[in-house]
This record gives sequence, structure tokens and C-alpha cells, in this order.
Amino acid sequence: MIRFESDYLEGAVPEIMSRLIETNYEQTAGYGTDPYCRAAREKIKLECDAFDADVHFLVGGTQANLTVIAAALRPHQGVMAAETAHIEAHETGAVEATGHKVITLPTVDGKINAADVRDCVLRHRADESFEHIVQPAMVYISQPTETGTVYSLPELEEMSSVCRELGLLLFVDGARLSCALACEGTPTLRDLARLCDVFYIGGTKHGALFGEAVVIKNAAIKKDFRYIIKQRGGMFAKGRLLGLQFDTLFTDGLYYKIGRREVTQAARLRTAFEAKGIEFAYPAPTNQLFPILSGTQLETLRKKYSFSIQTPLPDGGAVVRFCTSWASKESDIDALIADIKNF
Repeated sequence: MIRFESDYLEGAVPEIMSRLIETNYEQTAGYGTDPYCRAAREKIKLECDAFDADVHFLVGGTQANLTVIAAALRPHQGVMAAETAHIEAHETGAVEATGHKVITLPTVDGKINAADVRDCVLRHRADESFEHIVQPAMVYISQPTETGTVYSLPELEEMSSVCRELGLLLFVDGARLSCALACEGTPTLRDLARLCDVFYIGGTKHGALFGEAVVIKNAAIKKDFRYIIKQRGGMFAKGRLLGLQFDTLFTDGLYYKIGRREVTQAARLRTAFEAKGIEFAYPAPTNQLFPILSGTQLETLRKKYSFSIQTPLPDGGAVVRFCTSWASKESDIDALIADIKNF
């Protein structure tokens, strides 16, 4: 079975595995206070042109999301997000378990817009019972989104402007950020550092064994963040394993190369689907594709390939997801393209 259901099915890129083996017997301090974490932090700050930022390493995306939101919000506050957002649809209520409501906004392509954020906040402030309602205080977006779409630089600038005007925090989930960085017209790491209060750089889905790098610009969120990491179970004893991986990913442009490869592989599949007249549920330029397949096409591909069913359709077809990764083999991509051509 050739698997395309996600982008974290394999281990880690060879560069990381080699460094883990090379340094295996080294003794270092724990909890992210080692030389590798320090080196990785400096490389990330340089890439972001944000030497005043704090950088923390956490094991996974859900952990990063709940830790950041718990640190940033007061008890009566909530976070606005797309109705398809990861914190709403894929984290088993982890954010709500911290005591903060996820306030969902409508979306047709996985993105939310600044106008809807403004409307949500102003409606809350105009409500005579505002003190009886969870206060919207943060905007959470993913880059790319759960549907593989991306925010353009103008879209992020507009969102940032509205957040600053209304006194909101802006948090960007970058679990698949390398793929967004590979797309034309998207914000760079420097743009994210300039426009956001906090964001994270995903490693788990981009060739690391595990790990996300949280970049904090807002001083209020920086305060006591390590206490909150510990309280939420995220203070990783062998922190050097996280630092070493990000130190490797940010050496010689490896992080960017991984994203470009994932996007290029997905583009080949997209071209093959389009050549057969197959439509997509979302205009996704990243490594996630959401073709709309007939029942016959589904059954044909299921014989050799594993992929995710997103939305079953009344006619027996479905919206499905194919996801490429750093480790997707050219031969597997070629095989899938050949089978698509034979529809």
C-alpha cells in the first residue's frame, strides 16, 4: 500500500538522523538549555529578523496551540478561528480544556477574513450583555489552512492591522509552514515576525521526528512562558533533541528545500487530476490536494493507495485528501499519476 493520507508517516530527513547519531553520546543540560537549542534559536531569529523574539521548542502542534493560547488569554477570553480550524476540529477540545472557548467564524476555503473578525468583535462590544459572553481576544489562523489554502501577504497585513486596531492578539499556526513559504505571494518568516504576536514553525510535518518552534514577539506572552510550558506538560527533558533538529532544518536552507519538494510533488499530482477533468474542493497550492472523486475512481485507487476521505457525497463519491511529504518517492508519484491517467 502506497500511503498519501498525511505528511508525517515517515521518520526524519537523513540530515537530522545523521546528526542525532553523531551526537548520541554527548551529555548536555536538559529542558532546552543546551547548546543546540541556543544555536537553533539564533538561526530562527536571524531568519525572522527578530532578535527580540523568544523561541521555545515544543513536541507537537496541539501542544503548541494549547500552550500558546493558555499563556496569552485571560480566563474570560476566547480565540476566534475558522470553523474548520485545527483547534476546533482536530484537537479533541484541547483549547477548551484550558478554559478558553474557540469562537468559530464562517469560511468557504479554510480562511477567515479581517472583516468577519471586526464584525465579531464589534458585535460583542455593542451587546448590552457583553460581560456575560466570552470575550473575543485572539485570532488564530493556520498557514497553510486545514484545506491547503494560503493567506497572501496583503491578507495577513489586513488581518494584522485589524487586530492591532481592536487590541487583539494574532497567532499563526505554522504546522505546514514550509509549504506555505514555497508558494508565490505568501508572507515570509520576516513578515510573520513583523505582523504577528506569536507563531510557530512546524517541524513534525517537514522532516523532523517531532517538534514545533514557537516564536513569540509580544512581551505579554513571553512573560513566564516556560512556567506554562511546564504546567501543560511540554517541558521536554531531552530538549536538545528538539534544538538539534531545528538547528539542522535551518542549516543551508534545508527547511525551505523540504517545503519546495513537497509542493512540487503535489503540483505533479494536481496536473494529473486536472488533465482528467477532476475538480478540487479547495484551491490549494500546497502539499494537500482535495480532489472530488467518483465512487468508481475511489475504488480503483483504494486498491493500491491509502488516502483520507474528507466528505462522502450522496452519489457514492467523496472529497478526498492526498498529501505529499518530504519522503514521497518519485516512483510512488509516478505510479499514482499513471493510475489517474487510466481513469
